[in-house]
Amino acid sequence: MDQLQKALTFKRLHEEPGAFVIPNPWDAGSARLLENLGFRALATTSAGLAFSLGRPDGANAVLREEALANAVTIDRASRLPVSVDLENGYGETPESCALTIAKAAEAGLVGGSIEDATGRPGSPIFDFGLATERVAAAVEAVRKLPFPFVLTARAENFVHGIADIKDTIKRLQAFEMAGADVLFAPDLRTAENIRAVTSSLNKPVNVVMEMKGVGLSVHDLAELGVKRISVGATLARAAYGAMLRGAEEILSQGKFTFADSAISFGDINDIMARPIGT
Repeated sequence: MDQLQKALTFKRLHEEPGAFVIPNPWDAGSARLLENLGFRALATTSAGLAFSLGRPDGANAVLREEALANAVTIDRASRLPVSVDLENGYGETPESCALTIAKAAEAGLVGGSIEDATGRPGSPIFDFGLATERVAAAVEAVRKLPFPFVLTARAENFVHGIADIKDTIKRLQAFEMAGADVLFAPDLRTAENIRAVTSSLNKPVNVVMEMKGVGLSVHDLAELGVKRISVGATLARAAYGAMLRGAEEILSQGKFTFADSAISFGDINDIMARPIGT
């Protein structure tokens, strides 16, 4: 499937009735496993990538070139459409966001997200005006492309402990007016806040399910008006958690029972040996 076909497929997913899940692989192997299970699209995870590189997420610790290289590796390991987590566009200016979108498209990706987080602990969110200008610049870059690149605009208030649903909705509405295709406010934990967001917007809304204690199902989220459901770094964290528990068992108990719950060598080897897309 070429880039145009992937782009059209991805666009249609956002137009179909109901909600769909877009899981987040962090490397080629996890992408192959997710495609094998039957998911219809993939999205990269900045946190999953950062952790795999031994770095923190959200601190401008991963370069644009590294994020795009990771996304290309995932894209080439699968026949599914891939959207790339572009963090804050790898620069403060609107021009940097536009350049990042252009480079993502050039790399073969068919979607990407730009967030309004600065990466600076003292002032974690860009001012409203600049945040909107950054999304508008990304939209302008998308409109120059010869295929429908799906642009997601993210309002990061809740990620940084700013539980201001009114400001979050204001930002998402501004991003929608600027031309973003999908709106996303990570870390919404209640049905009330999710409904407040979806009812305030006309374009598809992405919600991430990676927080403990949020017992909402795909069906529940669809009923709340959510179109797209991602899981962020949760699958990567689950994999790392299993590895740590196994390693701790070896060190503390001298036992290896963790191997009982691991996927068998034969099963994973068989999946990796299949031609891509089968």
